[in-house]
Amino acid sequence: MGERKSAGDRWTIAGGRGSWPVLRFPEIGSTNDEALARARAGLSGERWFVADRQTSGRGRRGRVWTSEIGNLYASALLIDPCAPEHLPEIPFVAAVAVHAAVAGRSAATLPALKWPNDLMFAGRKVAGLLLESSRLDDGRMAVAIGFGVNCISFPAGTETPATCLLTEGLTIYPEVLLADLDATLRATLADWDRGRDFAAIRRRWLAAATGLGGPIRVRLADGERNGLFEAIDETGRLVLVEEDGRRRLVSAGDVFFPPVGGNEVK
Repeated sequence: MGERKSAGDRWTIAGGRGSWPVLRFPEIGSTNDEALARARAGLSGERWFVADRQTSGRGRRGRVWTSEIGNLYASALLIDPCAPEHLPEIPFVAAVAVHAAVAGRSAATLPALKWPNDLMFAGRKVAGLLLESSRLDDGRMAVAIGFGVNCISFPAGTETPATCLLTEGLTIYPEVLLADLDATLRATLADWDRGRDFAAIRRRWLAAATGLGGPIRVRLADGERNGLFEAIDETGRLVLVEEDGRRRLVSAGDVFFPPVGGNEVK
């Protein structure tokens, strides 16, 4: 069952009609690992897995995710949320949901989304998402959506500059943010309708996107490409217009923006 030290009691989201049950842990290896392990052990239905601190937190491509106390580390467990071909859409659903949760508390500067699913304030990363899945014995798919949101602190020296909500003028406690995120994720999943209306999610994602229409550099498995960030296509792939005018569809990669004040925005 992962590396947890001790399990907390089930934590109910206050005031949330239809809210998902919460399993909270003072310390755990990874909330995603715990969610998928519980699903393989027979847990059914949507759940939140929340930790005050993770000892083995990770981001995309296995990057270490620093997990200091005071930030939000939560995984949403979904069982059989869609047909397999729609699984790549879920990170965009989750990104739209976390954007809505944070934007709903921001009275001034609004956050933006960086492809595929980072939440940014003025070029600095405040939240990241990690989707992982596991095939269950009965053939269904268990999906864990991991959310890491910097509420009061952020790591220094990261390749992508980081920030936290407090630095951006937002005092949002993790349990409050989780309640907001529970509501926005459930609503966004309903709008997505198991992949039947990804077009609606795509429109909302593009409306919140940073760098759209501007120059970007994309790091791919086979090298780097430069061009303009035109859009995302109907499946969520980044549409890169290269310097020779050709369009490249990118399914996975790291996006970097031009230098701002002498520092490249990554």
